[in-house]
Amino acid sequence: MEQHAVSSTQPAPDRDLVALPRTWYPSGSRLITRVVGAGILAGLTVLAVVLPEDGGWGLGSRAGVVATGVLAFGFLLVLGRPKVVAHERGLTVVNMLHTHELAWAQIVNVRLRQGDPWVFLDLSDGESLAALGIQTSNGRGKAIAAAGELRDLVTRFGGVEPTRD
Repeated sequence: MEQHAVSSTQPAPDRDLVALPRTWYPSGSRLITRVVGAGILAGLTVLAVVLPEDGGWGLGSRAGVVATGVLAFGFLLVLGRPKVVAHERGLTVVNMLHTHELAWAQIVNVRLRQGDPWVFLDLSDGESLAALGIQTSNGRGKAIAAAGELRDLVTRFGGVEPTRD
């Protein structure tokens, strides 16, 4: 089986330069989480309306059912939040709960090894950061291409101080 690894060495000569700003996100996951979340919210809202009053389902209980739908929808929106945005000054990595602003010089390497679910960024401070916005859930080929584009941007802008407008 052929293994694909993407790391930050030299830009691929056959790839066009990536225009900035460039955003990557797992479109399949994002769509699924939004559709399922909306379905859960709609279903629980309908359920709250049709529940019989004689079974102890008063206004407070019905509001609780709808609130459960709202919480489930919110949770699923958080799951669909990840994205990676490349801009002239660096990279914005939006994971589920945290947003990381990175200058290009902070990114040492872009990794997507066989079996990795998403891209990992090796940083100049020795840390590694998962970039959940580029993941294999949309297809390994798309993830490899996106990681390659990001690697090319890191090679092109890495170590360069951002310009002031």
